[in-house]
Amino acid sequence: MPGLLGKKIGMTNVFSQDGNFLPVTVLEVGPCKIFAKKTIEKDGYKSIQIGFGKRKIKNIANAQKVFYAKIDAEPVQILREFKNYSNIDELNIGDELNTTLFNEGDKVTVTGYTKGKGFQGVMKRHGFGGVGGTTHGQSDRLRAPGSIGASSFPSRVFKGQRMAGRTGNSKKTLKSVKIIKIISDKNLILVKGSIPGAINSLIEINK
Repeated sequence: MPGLLGKKIGMTNVFSQDGNFLPVTVLEVGPCKIFAKKTIEKDGYKSIQIGFGKRKIKNIANAQKVFYAKIDAEPVQILREFKNYSNIDELNIGDELNTTLFNEGDKVTVTGYTKGKGFQGVMKRHGFGGVGGTTHGQSDRLRAPGSIGASSFPSRVFKGQRMAGRTGNSKKTLKSVKIIKIISDKNLILVKGSIPGAINSLIEINK
């Protein structure tokens, strides 16, 4: 099924037709221009490459400048390849895809990147309770992870041991997300619930 690129605008609330108060995430989806098309004869499979957003020409590599110059197009923020268009033979380079691919009530799959938190300790990253308490002489171990393994056996740290580290900024996919409303003239799609990522973060939506 078809997919598009977009960005997260933010969250708000709307009333459904039956009067329920629904939290929704506003997504700006498209228009996405087709920058490349692959065929079975030349590439061994069918796909299209679409782009979203804007980027200054001075901020891209020379190889990318040649790519955009060949198709007489402005640089975009992100390029992504899609193989799941049923009408791929009817699409051509330069065509624009927008919210008309979707309908209100559709269940879609939305992929985004969670908010980055940087390097965090075990209490924030994994919800540890801390070592000991504020008494019994504890002074500098309150937020420590505690033991990470025995010394004599196994004499190593097991893979997957929960420790401090970089938190967030990971790829997350939500399935069966319901489209509540589509505002075609503004390229906006309102989906039920929250979507991973910060405001203005890039998302991918697939039907």
